Amino acid sequence: MARRKLDTEALQERLGYRFRNADLLAQALTHVSGASAPGGSYQRLEFLGDRVLGLAIASLLYRSFPHAPEGELSRRLSELVRRESCAEVAIAWDIGPFLKLGGGEVQSGGRKNQAILADVCEAVIGAAFIDGGFDAASGMVERAFGELLSTPRRPLRDPKSALQEWAQGRGLPTPTYTIAEQTGPNHAPKFTIKVKVTGTESGIGHGTSKRAAERGRAEPSPP
Repeated sequence: MARRKLDTEALQERLGYRFRNADLLAQALTHVSGASAPGGSYQRLEFLGDRVLGLAIASLLYRSFPHAPEGELSRRLSELVRRESCAEVAIAWDIGPFLKLGGGEVQSGGRKNQAILADVCEAVIGAAFIDGGFDAASGMVERAFGELLSTPRRPLRDPKSALQEWAQGRGLPTPTYTIAEQTGPNHAPKFTIKVKVTGTESGIGHGTSKRAAERGRAEPSPP
């Protein structure tokens, strides 16, 4: 029992926040399969934490990128609050060993389940909000998501959207895409797509679908 308490303290060190109400943290770590009573799981805290996370990230982005337009801020927000990002944070916290799961979930690898880890990440943030207020929760978010803020795991913009924004920003017509060539059998075609922006040289993209080929070419560095 004492060892479990020490482990929880180590977890709180990684969170960068010490809970005054330890029961809140315990609930945030309890999957519905491991709850001893209805309402004893992390589900309600996850619901709250999802909203707190969104506000904390929005505030962080607003301060960190003072000249970014609304569209960029929205894309960055979507990247940071998605399930994969929350699961990555939970893994960094090494939260898996502390999860309270039912036997079936343990056997099926629930401690490494991305969906569960993402939910628990949000639940812990919700628990911190109840325990210490928004400043406590947002501080936890800033510490945990700071690295993801500066190194997005995915492109912030779809290449086609980026090219279209580039053209519009220069008063040019929307880029046009045409099929230059289609090869291969019907069940596995390969497309060559030509993209043209008025005033620039045409580009060529290749892919196993028209959409993939268009994305593959919509990444030039226009002059």
